[in-house]
Amino acid sequence: MPPAQTSTAPTLGGSRWNTFPATRTMRARQFFTGAEPLLQGVIDALHSVDREVLEDQIHATLGLGTRETSLPLAVGPDSASAARELGAQAENIGREIASWATAALDRLLTHRIPLPVGPLVVRSHCDGHLLTHRAADLLLGSRGGPVAMQLYNEWLHQMVLLRDGLLPFTNWQDVPLLVTPTGLRHIESARDSFLTELLVRQIRHTSIVDFARHAVTGTSGPAGYGFDHDGGTVLPTVVGTPPLTAPRHLLTWRPGPAADDTITYVAEMQDYYAAPRTLIDHLSPATAAQGPITGRVVVGPAVDGTRTAHIAMTHDGTTAHLDLGQALRGHRFAHQAAVTGAAIARTTRSAELWTALRAPGLLWTQDGDVTLDATGQDNLVALALLGRLYPDNVALRPAGHDAGPAAAGTNGPGGRLIIDLPDHDVTERQDSPPETR
Repeated sequence: MPPAQTSTAPTLGGSRWNTFPATRTMRARQFFTGAEPLLQGVIDALHSVDREVLEDQIHATLGLGTRETSLPLAVGPDSASAARELGAQAENIGREIASWATAALDRLLTHRIPLPVGPLVVRSHCDGHLLTHRAADLLLGSRGGPVAMQLYNEWLHQMVLLRDGLLPFTNWQDVPLLVTPTGLRHIESARDSFLTELLVRQIRHTSIVDFARHAVTGTSGPAGYGFDHDGGTVLPTVVGTPPLTAPRHLLTWRPGPAADDTITYVAEMQDYYAAPRTLIDHLSPATAAQGPITGRVVVGPAVDGTRTAHIAMTHDGTTAHLDLGQALRGHRFAHQAAVTGAAIARTTRSAELWTALRAPGLLWTQDGDVTLDATGQDNLVALALLGRLYPDNVALRPAGHDAGPAAAGTNGPGGRLIIDLPDHDVTERQDSPPETR
C-alpha cells in the first residue's frame, strides 16, 4: 500500500495567515495582493459589510493629520527637509495603497477569492491603531466580533508596515521587500527606532539608510550612506540626477548584479571638520567657459562589509577623483539660494571649475560670494563639486538668476560658495552602472 501523502503547506491560523516561504522578496503590489486573504476573511466574518466604512478607515490610518493616523508627523514650511521629504512620501504612498484597498474591496465583495484551508482565524495582538467610530461599531458591534476584528487589525497593521517600509525610496513600487511568514512584522523594531528619531529630532541620513536596509534585507549593518544587496544597489537619489531638484535624503533602488553579501557604502572621511581646507580665493579665477567634464562612479573593493566609492572626473585626458560619500554629504547640507531678480550688493567673483575640482582638501571662502559655473556639466560632475566644498554656506541656484541674501540656516556671516546649475536635466554622458576598481 503506498504511503499516505503529507501536505507541506503550513497550517494557517494563530499568527500564521499566509503560505509564504521562510523568506522571499516581494514588490509593494505583490505584497498587497498576498495580504488579500486577510481582507477576504474580514468580509466573510462580518454579518454585513459596509464598504465605505472600511475604505474610510484605511484612508484615515495612512493619512497624515487625521485623528486615526498611524504616523503623527506634522510637516510645515519650517520643518526639517528630511521630515518634509518623508512626509510627502508617506502621503503619496499611503494614498496609493488606500486606492488599492478600495479596488480590492470592490472586487472581493463580488468575486470572492478562495482561502487555502477554509475560514481564516488569526490572533493579531493590538498594535495601537485607532479606529474611526464607524469602523469600531462595524468590527466590534453586532455585525462583527473578535474574528473580524483580529483579521482586520492584522491587515491594517501590515498595510502600515508596507507604507512605512517604503518611505525611504523614491521608486518605492520597484523595491524588493523582504517578506517572512509574519509578513512585514520583522521590521517592527527597526520601524519604531526610525519613527522615534523622525518624530523627536532631525533624523540622520544613516538612520534612513539603516531602516531601508532592514526593509530590504532584514538586517542592520555599519552606518553608511547606501548599500549593495543581492540584485541591486541602494544609494541616494541624487546620484546621477540633477542636484538642483533631487531630494536630499531619499534613496533609490537600482537593479544590479547578484551578490553574496550585503555591503554598506561608507564615507572615506568620517569627520569632515578635521579635513584640510583651501581658501578658494587662492585659486585661479574663471576666465572662460569651462569645457566638458565627464563623470562616472567607481566602486572600491569590499572590506569587512563596507566599501567606498568615488566620482571619477575626466577633462582633456586628465582624471581627478572625489569621495562619493563627501559629495552626498555636501548635497544634503547645501542650501537652495533665494532667487531674486534684483542685483545683490555682496561682492561676487568666480573660480574655475576644473581647478576647484582638483584642489586639495575642502574649499571655503572668508568674505563675499564666490560662484562656480557647473552649467553644461553632467549631474555627477555637479555632485562632485558639492563634495569639494566645505559644507558651510554653500548655495545652489539655477543659472541665469541672481541669488538673494543668505538663507536662514546658513552658518556664520562669512561668504557663500554659489554653484550655478542648469534649471533642467542635463543628460548624463556616462550612463553605465558603477564600475568596480
